Amino acid sequence: MSLVLHNYFRSSSSTRVRAALNLKGLAFDYIPHHLRKGEQTAPDYLKLNPQGLVPALQLEGGDVLVQSLAIMEYLDEVHPTPALLPRDPVDRAYVRALALAIACEIHPINNLRVLGDIRQRFGADDEAVNSWFRHWVDVTFRPLEQTLATDGRRGLFCFGDEPGLADICILAQVINNKRFAVDMAPYPTLSAIYQNCLAVPALAAALPDKQPDAE
Repeated sequence: MSLVLHNYFRSSSSTRVRAALNLKGLAFDYIPHHLRKGEQTAPDYLKLNPQGLVPALQLEGGDVLVQSLAIMEYLDEVHPTPALLPRDPVDRAYVRALALAIACEIHPINNLRVLGDIRQRFGADDEAVNSWFRHWVDVTFRPLEQTLATDGRRGLFCFGDEPGLADICILAQVINNKRFAVDMAPYPTLSAIYQNCLAVPALAAALPDKQPDAE
């Protein structure tokens, strides 16, 4: 049994895992679950991931991993080259913090189910939803921009000249930002890192419009 990735082309957390798998040179079977059609709540999928979220990675031995950063760190531990995290513990914590700023501070309040809930619960229209999304991106991107612009460990990417955990999270987030017309002009360092990610074939292959279920 090969690796099986349950995901959705537009899901930023799915994009993260696709990017990590590609960087590691790992082949995987692609199984789409259309979030807007509620396919992630199908009984067969809930047996794999009771949270009803994507992505989920089925391993060759049958175990199922969930939560994108947990999956990415697993991949880094089992397939250490190329590394997604630096070796020094302080540097590892630094890169993790950059990644978690996006994965924990932006994504949980800007994902599809939350945006759908504020539409239904509070009657938010498209303009209000887009404003909400852009606000919470800015709250985190401003300090990230300041940190990355001044930290001497930055190279072409967040840490040196090879993409890693934090860069993958930035890539996936900026792709989402485009759908909500986020102005990236205030974040030139993040924009440069994003463009550098696009120049890496393995990362470019993870983009939503490159996936078999892309609409």
